Amino acid sequence: MADVPKPREERAVCLIGDVHGYISKLERLWRNLESALGTSSFETALIIFLGDYCDRGPDTSRVIDFLISLPSRYPRQSHVFLCGNHDFAFAAFIGALPQHVLPAGGFRQTWDEYLQNEEREGWYKGEGYEVMHVQARRWAGSIKEKLNAKKGIIYQGSIYDAGTTFKSYGVPHGHP
Repeated sequence: MADVPKPREERAVCLIGDVHGYISKLERLWRNLESALGTSSFETALIIFLGDYCDRGPDTSRVIDFLISLPSRYPRQSHVFLCGNHDFAFAAFIGALPQHVLPAGGFRQTWDEYLQNEEREGWYKGEGYEVMHVQARRWAGSIKEKLNAKKGIIYQGSIYDAGTTFKSYGVPHGHP
């Protein structure tokens, strides 16, 4: 008798993006997902975070702590954490980019494409800026024109709205 293949077990897959420092929204979404999927499906779900965990909202540090805690709180879930542009810039500023991705000539080579924006965006010029990736300098900088005319809102510190991230960690904007 031929082996009959076992039916493939279905698994819930959830994609979550653009948290941007809003812990209350993330926690509400988390509760809603568990409610909508049911405990059994939720506990074994594949959760893919699409990046942009930091900036804009007031609670980046709490969002990061929440994400870090997920594997221990939900050991039967699978978690994938992708890096958005805000996360990349944050990581570049704190020196967390892998050194094997350094272009020839160092990260200074990344400045050229955006150099015409340096003054308007108020790129970071503090400690260690000479060897930083351009996105780190843009992220930690202090934008000159505070109004984002395209969105009709005020920038929060930098072109990335990173001021709230610094504040959530209890340090002044641009603090190394």
